[in-house]
Amino acid sequence: MIPFSYYIDKFLNYLTIEKNYSSCTTANYKTDLCDFDVFLNSRGGKDIKDIDYFLLRKFLSVLSEKKLNKRTVSRKISTFKSFFKFISREGISSSNPAQSLIYPRLDKPLPKFLTEKEVIKLIESPKLKDLFGLRDRAIFEFLYSTGARVSEMVALKIEDIDLIGGMVKVKGKGRKERLLVLGEPAVISIKNYLDRRHDTNQALFINKRGGILTDRGVRFLLYKHIKKTAISLSVSPHTFRHSFATHLLNRGADLRSVQEFLGHSSIATTQIYTHLTIDSLKKVYQKAHPRAK
Repeated sequence: MIPFSYYIDKFLNYLTIEKNYSSCTTANYKTDLCDFDVFLNSRGGKDIKDIDYFLLRKFLSVLSEKKLNKRTVSRKISTFKSFFKFISREGISSSNPAQSLIYPRLDKPLPKFLTEKEVIKLIESPKLKDLFGLRDRAIFEFLYSTGARVSEMVALKIEDIDLIGGMVKVKGKGRKERLLVLGEPAVISIKNYLDRRHDTNQALFINKRGGILTDRGVRFLLYKHIKKTAISLSVSPHTFRHSFATHLLNRGADLRSVQEFLGHSSIATTQIYTHLTIDSLKKVYQKAHPRAK
């Protein structure tokens, strides 16, 4: 019997080489499939051709007993569907046991965002006395100016950014490239930061040891500045992205443009931000409609 881990490696190679998925995405698939592998081994192992719908349901039932949230369970179902579709297409198994799995109904919490005043307060919190104060300011300006994901930002090299043209090229999900606009404050902040650097690292943002700054490093420095500003909202790097989209829509940007900026493949993903602009729409209505009052 070929171990299940063999097929995991085969699938991950397919995602990396043929689908061009990022290391972060493939790591999530690996985690989900390795969890299932542990489950199979606890039951004495199983040939991949003998894995059926009921065994997958049993695994998901175990996850529910552990009180995993619905989004985690939903992600694992998505992993199963992709994995067994690949296995079936490769002729390894004649059936797809994950095909009939049903996703749990998910609540759609509205994304949290900062007000324009709170964003400015946070952006201006780093002291510009040294290289890393300049770096932190440049990071905050970049995230708010572009709406980029933090994973897209930390992967940037200096050559990806055009400070004269005010543009930056990022690689999003599926390694799809897109161009984003840099506002003047972001351009100035990044230039001030780069002018102070005297290292040979080609990464746009570096840590205090001179290495590439990671997602976790950005979260840590953000948390440090949040404590200074006394902003009560729980803020993550992604909050800049939510704030970026919400503020654009509040100021009249069209949904399609915001979709392009965010790199969403479906406009349905972007539409969640329209729920956050209701107050703005009410103000427009009160001001413009002849029978509003």
